[in-house]
Amino acid sequence: MARSNGNPMQAFPFFLILIFFVFLCGLPSVPAARPSPKPCKNLVLYFHDILYNGKNAGNATSAIIGAPAWGNLTILAGQSHFGDVVVFDDPVTTDNNLHSPPVGRAQGLYLYDQKQTFSAWLAFTFQLNSTDHKGTISFAGADPLMNKTRQISVIGGTGDFFMTRGVATLETDALEGDVYFRLRTDINLYECYDG
Repeated sequence: MARSNGNPMQAFPFFLILIFFVFLCGLPSVPAARPSPKPCKNLVLYFHDILYNGKNAGNATSAIIGAPAWGNLTILAGQSHFGDVVVFDDPVTTDNNLHSPPVGRAQGLYLYDQKQTFSAWLAFTFQLNSTDHKGTISFAGADPLMNKTRQISVIGGTGDFFMTRGVATLETDALEGDVYFRLRTDINLYECYDG
């Protein structure tokens, strides 16, 4: 059996190295800058909303289905349209022309949710059925209408867009009173599955 000579100075270098490594392990690590993710798919589509106003039943693509006590179902309420709920089934095109052949439909609802300013909450799906894309893309989120561009979440999809996720940047690119608006929808998908 080996016997130690009892000199405490022999263990000192080992003890110093041990303390140094404990100190290093306790330091907070600085995260490396992550590069911005690149979208796996990008689409720019337009949807055209024509609100029923009591006179345009033939070409209206949306209707007020809920209104506050001071409103009605053919004219958007005052006070930033607060309390109005609108359902829609709008044509989706690849350019900003309402009369272009549609590549699908935008179907869902928006509700005006603030009294002080124009703001809405959106939940809708693009039902796409063209030679380029077949399937759905679902969206949900706040739409602060007074901002030039707004972002909402892409929360899923089917077909060519199976289980996709991403962000859509909305821009109101045409507005005709309370009856017609066109939204440019720049869709960046960051989770794509090829089937």
